[in-house]
Amino acid sequence: MRVDFYQLTRDPAELVLPLIARNTLAAGERLLVVSEDDRQLQRVSEALWTRIAESFLAHGRAGDGHEDRQPILLSAKADPANGARYMALADGVWREGTFDRVFLLFPPARIDDARGCWRMLGQREGVERRYWRQDGGKWKEGP
Repeated sequence: MRVDFYQLTRDPAELVLPLIARNTLAAGERLLVVSEDDRQLQRVSEALWTRIAESFLAHGRAGDGHEDRQPILLSAKADPANGARYMALADGVWREGTFDRVFLLFPPARIDDARGCWRMLGQREGVERRYWRQDGGKWKEGP
């Protein structure tokens, strides 16, 4: 499993997720977006409709029906009802699951939690960790 840690110093998760979602779909994968904050999921939903100039990104909410048809599913739980193998943790809280790739988006207020998660995952076999930070308007990998 690959885990990408995204430290959100400039943009909130709802502005970053459309780019992650677009790239996930371009790779032929489905995405599960998880947050326990219902208002955050609503902002993510709105961003998926409006932030990508080329077109909207089709998505649905867990519990609204037809979850298995959704290329992007928004949920409060790490349950990939849409068959996703990629998961984005929009609220910065780690959740266990069986995924090929996980995106952990965290604001500065959650840096200690992210560091603990980084250390915990470093002790697991088969986990590749990457760290991304915002540098102006771009994402750079590294410390």
